[in-house]
This record gives sequence, structure tokens and C-alpha cells, in this order.
Amino acid sequence: MLPIDIRPDRLAQEMFDYSRKLGQGMENLLNAEAIDTGVSPKQAVYSEDKLVLYRYETPEGVETQETPLLIVYALVNRPYMTDIQENRSTIKGLLATGQDVYLIDWGYPDQADSALTLDDYINGYIDRCVDHLRETHDVDKVNILGICQGGAFSLMYTSMHPEKVNNLVTMVTPVDFQTPDNMLSSWVQNIDVDLAVDTMGNIPGELLNWTFLSLKPFSLTGQKYVNMVDLLDDPDKVKNFLRMEKWIFDSPDQAGETFRQFTKDFYQKNGFIEGGVMLGGQEVNLKNITCPVLNIYALQDHLVPPDASKPLKSLISSKDYTELAFPGGHIGIYVSGKAQKEVTPAIGKWLNERG
Repeated sequence: MLPIDIRPDRLAQEMFDYSRKLGQGMENLLNAEAIDTGVSPKQAVYSEDKLVLYRYETPEGVETQETPLLIVYALVNRPYMTDIQENRSTIKGLLATGQDVYLIDWGYPDQADSALTLDDYINGYIDRCVDHLRETHDVDKVNILGICQGGAFSLMYTSMHPEKVNNLVTMVTPVDFQTPDNMLSSWVQNIDVDLAVDTMGNIPGELLNWTFLSLKPFSLTGQKYVNMVDLLDDPDKVKNFLRMEKWIFDSPDQAGETFRQFTKDFYQKNGFIEGGVMLGGQEVNLKNITCPVLNIYALQDHLVPPDASKPLKSLISSKDYTELAFPGGHIGIYVSGKAQKEVTPAIGKWLNERG
């Protein structure tokens, strides 16, 4: 075993460098501008209750596809993760491939929304956004990209409205909610969700946020802030770090009845696998999905393990099913440099090949 090198001169130099970075870092933090929530130009084209539907501006010189692409994000976090910074933007990458990109921003539910159900979200909000796109673009069908919980929503929607969906893309989407390697599911399966919702009404976003952080407490809390010192002397890296921090802790509350049903039907009853999920008096059946499907999962995803996504192939009726495995994590699939070069162009190419 080699001896630890702690020579006084080396230790003094490390302490000096650490102090210099901290000093420069404090100046960079104090001078940091307001942190934006998305970087690509967009316009609100439809709104209802807390929901806003945005359309992103097509870059100059890019020919736009006729079929619009609707992004359905999760309720848990804010959708600007897809457009977090200039060189780390899923939205920007999709626009570059010619997609006419729309995104649903769910907003921040309050107690007035506590009675909203899954049916309200799927057959209400999403369906009306889809109809808005069908009408304004004069098309019968739209393309949908569902992300995480938004992917589960998109699967439910497509199974109940197959006549309105041309192509479906799912990213880091849970399908089998009870795989052995799913720590979050193991926790949630034993929660008295009725007691939680009946007591609190809406489920606080802060509570859910700290639950997610607790899945990897060392790397997502202490270690992250220790490593932060190494980037404090770079103003651009400081701003990018603050962008990510803003997103992590920008967690909306969850409408109580939707949280109740989603937790029970999927985490506790594994509804896509076992069946029995009812929306508006009709059962969700993934066999109704016949359109082309691209299923993208992350190999190091601790929230939605690959084995949770891959069963989709056997549950749908589509004869055009494609899988894309990304060597990264749940967040890296949007923000890593590798994802910008591989994942987003692959989505655009896949959609363009199918009209």
C-alpha cells in the first residue's frame, strides 16, 4: 500500500487553491444574473386553468414538418429541464431536426385543483391540447413525446385516442412499476396514500423532492456541494450549476386525487402490467396502441430502471417498435453532451422517417 502524500508544501498549495476558488466563487455567485427557466424562444398558444401550451420558434432556415410534436412532461418537476441551457437543450435539438415543437406546462396546482383526477389530465387537458394542434395545423393526428410520468400519461392517452396519434415517443417512461431494482417503487408500495391525501389534500412538491433526493443521499446532496467548489471560479459553470439547482427544487405540488390514483393504480397495483386502470369509465388497454413507438431508456437510471421501460414492447400492438438505450442517467438523457449528439437527433430522424 502506497503512503499518503501529505507533504506540507503540497497541503499548503491545495489550501491556497481551495481558498482562491472559494473567494472567486463568492464573487461569481454574487454577480450571477437571474436564472432563466428555459432558453429557447416560445409563445403561449393555449391556456386552461393552470395549464399553458407553448409553441417553440423554428430556427431560421429549418424546414418544419407538417405534423406537430407535443411534449407531455411529468407533473412532478418543471418541464424547462428539456430546455435548460443553450448547449444542453432537448427542445433546441428537436427544432433543429425540423420538428414543430409544442410543450405542455402544467403550472403549479393549488388547493382548488386537489380534486383533479387522472381522467381530467388525460381525457381533459391533454386531449384538448391535442385537438388544438389538430385544428390549427389541419391534421388528423399529432406526434407525442412523453417524458417520465408524462410518458405514462402519453401511453394512457394514446391507448384511449389512437385515432389522434401518428407517432409516439416515450423517454425514461415507467411501464412495469414493480421491478426488483426500483427502490422508489419499493418505498411507495407500502405508503398509506389515502391517509396522505385525506390529510394534506395536495401532496407538497417539497416532500416529493426530498423523497427523490433520499434515493441517492450522498451523491445528490453532500458530494454535489463538495464538488461544486471545483467550478466556482468559472462564471458560466456557476450559472449552469444554479440552473440545475433551481430546477431540482422547483417542484410543484401534486393534485391530491391524481396523486392518489396514480400511486395506487401504478406503483401499488402495477396497472399497465396487471390491468384495471379506469379513466372516465373505460379501462386503459395498451393493446390499443398500433402507431409507431420509439421507447428510449437510460441504462443508469435510478428512478426508472431499464427493466421498468422495456416491457412496453410486449404490451402494445404496434408492428413498428424501436428501442434506444442511452448510457446515462435519468437527467443525463436530457442534459449531457452525449445525449445532445445521440438521443435528440435520433428522435428527429425517427419521426421524420415516419412522416
